[in-house]
Amino acid sequence: MMTLVIVFLILLGIFLLFLEFFVIPGITVAGIGGLIFTFAGITMAYRNFGAETGNLILLGTVVLAVALIVISFKSGTWEKLMLNSTVSGQVETVDESSIKPGDTGITITRLNPIGKVKVGNEIIEAKCPGQFVDPNTEVTVKQVYKTYIIVKQK
Repeated sequence: MMTLVIVFLILLGIFLLFLEFFVIPGITVAGIGGLIFTFAGITMAYRNFGAETGNLILLGTVVLAVALIVISFKSGTWEKLMLNSTVSGQVETVDESSIKPGDTGITITRLNPIGKVKVGNEIIEAKCPGQFVDPNTEVTVKQVYKTYIIVKQK
């Protein structure tokens, strides 16, 4: 009966450690519990069966854990759970040669205080500090930055 308890504690500990490493990020209850259960199983083996058998169980636990890690990586199990996407978005930049302070435009969305403005043929993100501007309102460009412009209501 004691052998069954030791095997159960070690297997439960290894299972919880696998959850910690591959499923739950960070240091969580699963990782701490896995260490405690594995340590308790090995300690009980040393106490009940002596140093020689305890050493064998410790060695078996380490070999089992390493073998499971190798098998899980080679089988591609974790590739099915991994996120394999690429980010194809980009940051809109302002063409500083086509938009200059003093140019006029019209708001496309509500500037609350950030929104979209059409200046010439370009649609740009704009900020209007200190006030809200409704859509279809004429605005004047005050400052031009690399990714947005500052406008004021006309």
